[in-house]
Amino acid sequence: MSKKITKELKELVSNKVISPEGAEKILQYYDYKKGTSQNRLFTIFGIFGALLVGSGIILILAHNWDNFSKMVKTILAFVPLVIGQFFVGYSILKDKSLPWKEASGTFLFFAVGASISLVSQIYNISGELGSFLTTWIALCLPIIYLLRSQAVALLILLLSVYYAVEVGVWNYRSKYTPWLYIVFFLSVLPNYWVLVKNKLLSNTTAIFNWIVPISFTIALGAFIGDNEELLLVMYITLFGAYYNIGKLPVFDTVRKLKNGFSIIGSLGTVFLLMIFTFKWPWEEFFNEWLYTSQEFYISMTIGVAALMFLGYTIKKKGIQFVNPFQLSFLIFLIIFFFFSGMIILPRVLINILVFALGVYAIKTGVDSFNLVKLNYGLLMISVLIICRFFDADISFVLRGVLFVIVGAGFFLTNFIMLKNQQKTIQ
Repeated sequence: MSKKITKELKELVSNKVISPEGAEKILQYYDYKKGTSQNRLFTIFGIFGALLVGSGIILILAHNWDNFSKMVKTILAFVPLVIGQFFVGYSILKDKSLPWKEASGTFLFFAVGASISLVSQIYNISGELGSFLTTWIALCLPIIYLLRSQAVALLILLLSVYYAVEVGVWNYRSKYTPWLYIVFFLSVLPNYWVLVKNKLLSNTTAIFNWIVPISFTIALGAFIGDNEELLLVMYITLFGAYYNIGKLPVFDTVRKLKNGFSIIGSLGTVFLLMIFTFKWPWEEFFNEWLYTSQEFYISMTIGVAALMFLGYTIKKKGIQFVNPFQLSFLIFLIIFFFFSGMIILPRVLINILVFALGVYAIKTGVDSFNLVKLNYGLLMISVLIICRFFDADISFVLRGVLFVIVGAGFFLTNFIMLKNQQKTIQ
């Protein structure tokens, strides 16, 4: 607590502006805020310290590794694991602070991976990278809930994505499907849900709001087998689910930039819909595909989940608060499954859908004096027009004129919006 604030509070109390009880509460608030900030700083330094210490130990051992006997190597392989377990146990039994738990959990996480790899190297135990990652993740999952360690939860999410890509993409795709990724992902979600319920506005939750959808977006590509033409369908339903998650009542008080589900869902949906405004996806991708394929079942599962999130939002807020972006994935699925054998009609319908989304974004931007939403809508319509330039027989002169018109539209719309904001403020 700074002396300036304390002096000002005493002055306010002496002048009877605030009561002594109110001044005391203000002092307690600033003390708590200062302590929270320090804990956050200690946590960050603790995690990095654990990483540096672990890296240093590994480098020291690696330098003299060849000079050790097999027995000594085996003992040294378990030393980091024992040290990590000791500090984790100490943190739990003594109920140490958050920085202690995060640092010890991070150290133990890497100690587990190091011990497994060292023992495998010492005794020449062969195996695939996917099996190693599976063992590592499975052994470290309990650390999340024993310590409530968000650093370990993030590390397991990232390692799970690595596992999914390794098994489903870098290995022959049609031969293996990384189903265990779903188990690992679902195992972390209860920890994330506790964060959302108890610390919705914290920076840690904001990080998870981005990492969770990004990790699943990357991993989903590993679940593609022989029916690659359904890849885009899977991703459109996924982005539809993301956007509807971001619009759940629980996220109403979250700042836009901290709501990764909403931003990723919106940008991903618009990007993929832009692809479907062209002729080539309808000509090349969807000549043959199977309703009994793995990709179809995954798409439908994600689609059902998106509908459940949409239904929950309607139940809690009312249908009047549902916007076109929340329905876009459903409209796309209807167009795809009923008109995918055609070329012109589905393409026209998708163009209309993208245009409607752009108009809606412009309208909400104007109504709320939000320049970001306004320009987002203008950008959508502008990109849609530009896309039509490439598959329409239009002269370069006319294209140039249209580009000038679109640019002028951007400038004038933003200028008018800023002038209206200034008038409203005055």
